[in-house]
Amino acid sequence: MNTVLARLNAIFAFSLTVLAVCAFLLFITSIPLNNFLNDVTILPSQVKVRNVREFPRSPVTSDLGYLVFDLSANLSGLFHWNCKEVFLYLTAEYQTEDNTLNQIILWDSIILRHGNLLLDYRNMNTKYPFFDDGHGLKGRNISLILSWNTIPNAGMLPMYSTDRDQVRFSFPRLYE
Repeated sequence: MNTVLARLNAIFAFSLTVLAVCAFLLFITSIPLNNFLNDVTILPSQVKVRNVREFPRSPVTSDLGYLVFDLSANLSGLFHWNCKEVFLYLTAEYQTEDNTLNQIILWDSIILRHGNLLLDYRNMNTKYPFFDDGHGLKGRNISLILSWNTIPNAGMLPMYSTDRDQVRFSFPRLYE
């Protein structure tokens, strides 16, 4: 019963238990930390909507929105000793007659702990197309929401976002 393998197993199990308790304590101590952005500015400009074909040989057309935006934010409040990176993404939300909530991710970025924490992007194009599966963009009110996930060393992956009515704009009523 007291063989070398049994003793190694006991040492291994004890060390794993100690590591799990340390990781849990690390997680518990990072819960009350502030994970909110204070200085976020999103300014949409050059807003256009076009009626395009979904596929080159298809007769079905849909709305494609074009948007240029400025984004400035101070991310220094998000990083603490348990946060190794932040995943930022900009979403657009709007309502149509068919759907009460449409959400489209327009841009995303991964910010590392030792990276640039003061974002000041000017005249940014959307990273992903602003494509509606019908004709729901023309003349619609759109809300831009900056959301983020903090990636910790140990613990939960919380999701946060700015106020849903902070940045609003409308697409033109005519196609370009």
